[in-house]
Amino acid sequence: LITVKTSDKDTVSAAGEKDDDSPKEEPWQTSLKTTVIDVEAGEFQGHKVSVWDLLHSKYIPEENRKELLELYQAGELTLDQVKTVVSTIVTKAEAARAEQLANASSHRAESTVAEAEHAHLQED
Repeated sequence: LITVKTSDKDTVSAAGEKDDDSPKEEPWQTSLKTTVIDVEAGEFQGHKVSVWDLLHSKYIPEENRKELLELYQAGELTLDQVKTVVSTIVTKAEAARAEQLANASSHRAESTVAEAEHAHLQED
């Protein structure tokens, strides 16, 4: 029992120390994390998502994310501009992905029909 109590104290103090060392969040990061937008595309459809999460989603290429963050930090882009850019990128990326899937599935359907016709001709 004594060991259990001691290990509990160790855990608490270790967690407390870790929190003291963690870097403080920058105000610009906080605003990106607390500002949520509705994106009617992809996995975010029907959910409110923070601008920060959108920036770090699979839809935003790393170089675009870095550029947007740098411009926002420098004050060259407003929060509204970042929101607009990010939601536009996500919407366009999802539309392109949906189009690719549609093209791929229609192509598969055509090749399946062609294979079936070919098999049927061989049977004759």
